[in-house]
Amino acid sequence: MDEEEDLETLGEQLYSLIYPNHQEDAGKLTGMLLELPGAVLSQMLQDEATLTAAVEKALRALQLAQEPSQVTCKDEDDVSVSSDSLGEQLFELVDVYNTGHSQKITGMLLEQHKEAVLNLLSDPKLLEEQVNFALKTLKEQSMEETDISDSSDADDTERLGEKLFSLVEELDPLHANDITGMLLEMDPAALQQLLSDHTMLEVAVQKARAALDT
Repeated sequence: MDEEEDLETLGEQLYSLIYPNHQEDAGKLTGMLLELPGAVLSQMLQDEATLTAAVEKALRALQLAQEPSQVTCKDEDDVSVSSDSLGEQLFELVDVYNTGHSQKITGMLLEQHKEAVLNLLSDPKLLEEQVNFALKTLKEQSMEETDISDSSDADDTERLGEKLFSLVEELDPLHANDITGMLLEMDPAALQQLLSDHTMLEVAVQKARAALDT
């Protein structure tokens, strides 16, 4: 009961801060922000800049949820653009949780179908569950990495690089060297994931190729 009362008090405080600038959506925005961890909420109440940033992210998620037609009925080029904007919007929402792994978690969540990603953007509770699950997975992977990494890091990186290059070469022989170099800048846990998940590797290669083209 105490927790519920605390949440109610936090909700009232948040609502009173949000209402002056966002009268129409104050209720929805307060509800979305209340899904965040207590520590983040306390920080918002003490720091206006943190609150403003979080409200802006929640507003963008609301707008996206209200305009799903943007993603449908477009040609392929537009769909790929909307995928990028989905990634940006998702990253901003994931970043609110201050996990320190926003980029990795966003990448993991973006592996899902577009409809599932849209659901995450419009359902803060679901997003919180998925972020927590992704964070737990990342922690488990880093623990496994620590157990295995008795040999020198240089050897590990070299072995990873060789494995990665052979896989990248199959996907893009022309840019295999450059793309492998870019991917090797990721941390070992993320690289291991790329090696074990072909779909993730394809996505990473496409992103690296796009970066090379720009």
